[in-house]
Amino acid sequence: MYPEYLVAPMRKELTDVGFEELKTPEEVDTIIKQPGTVFVVVNSVCGCAAANARPAAVAAVKNEKHPDKIVTVFAGMEKDAVDKARAYMLPYPPSSPAMALFKDGKLVHMIERHQIEGRPAQMIADNLLAAFDEYC
Repeated sequence: MYPEYLVAPMRKELTDVGFEELKTPEEVDTIIKQPGTVFVVVNSVCGCAAANARPAAVAAVKNEKHPDKIVTVFAGMEKDAVDKARAYMLPYPPSSPAMALFKDGKLVHMIERHQIEGRPAQMIADNLLAAFDEYC
């Protein structure tokens, strides 16, 4: 676990644009099982989350066509909620940061850490926008 004062600004980057933080497994279950589309960002303290993942997620959700719900869990903080979100992301291995799009409770698009590291935020955002256009 990280000290809350350390992760608070990282949480805020997403919550300031409308992401809802999920802190319990029950919250994760409730949101993902809802009808419609849900975009989940597994947030992280790593550099690729700061430089690539969060900026890409923020840019993508500003698009006219976007998921019904945008939520986040924080790796290294709310372990049970993160574990529950990752269970929905199987067969993909745990990774953070990561981004997943669900439609009617089914995983339809996944971006893993290795697809985030070293890629410009705009390239990741474009990937997300294509998924949003297809599924949302």
